Amino acid sequence: MFTQAVRFDNGPKLHPMSTETLYPVNTHVIVQSRRGLEVALVRTEHQETPRRDHGGIILREATPEDLSAREENHKRAEDVKWYLRAKVRTRKLPVKIVSVEFTLDQSLLTMAYSAEERVELSGLIADLRHLTPAKVNFFAVGPREQAATLGALGMCGRESCSSTHLQEFAPVSIRMARDQQLPLNPEKLSGPCGRLLCCLQYEHEMYQELLSELPRKNAKLCHTESGACGKVVKLSPLRGTLELLTEDGTMIEGKPEEFSKL
Repeated sequence: MFTQAVRFDNGPKLHPMSTETLYPVNTHVIVQSRRGLEVALVRTEHQETPRRDHGGIILREATPEDLSAREENHKRAEDVKWYLRAKVRTRKLPVKIVSVEFTLDQSLLTMAYSAEERVELSGLIADLRHLTPAKVNFFAVGPREQAATLGALGMCGRESCSSTHLQEFAPVSIRMARDQQLPLNPEKLSGPCGRLLCCLQYEHEMYQELLSELPRKNAKLCHTESGACGKVVKLSPLRGTLELLTEDGTMIEGKPEEFSKL
């Protein structure tokens, strides 16, 4: 049994799918996901793995008819989305409609929404009955999922990681910014979604390793050559140095081996 990561055409999130046939990268395929039949794009080479639940199965390569049906579904879903947004305004519901998607056979309609509090949406199902006989599924998404679905530009000038290659959202903490000696400015540490930048986690493990070789901040040390003592006020993990503020107000920078414990 092999697995390949695929990206659903109606959303950026990647999923590993089990398959017995190997498909080239960038091939459109039909997958049986938890929601039903969907069109997806192969994003990675195959990997041989033990047989287990990977979130779905790649059934076959997509045909021109499948791709045409997908486009028609997208157009119909867009119409439904704007209809729902109008109904939300009419009903004065505190809800933002993020996306609307049909499965390939139109048996399931999935609506992603965001809301600050729990909202009763059963009335919208009745509103949809004259538009589609599909089963309707609502699910709430957070700010990061919204950015992944709608797409956004990061401060690096490129399309956000969440809307391109990220398969899942790993926890990100302000500690990661501290370890990387970044200014704790929310505007500079937040992505388009308003949450901490996903990329803070990319190099954090390396910074942790480098910091393990340096004394802790505020540690009491003495400079071996000058004999001056003080406390560590700054660490530079990439350079492997620290800065010591001495008792007389002098700043001394050097490698850890140039200092001794007080």
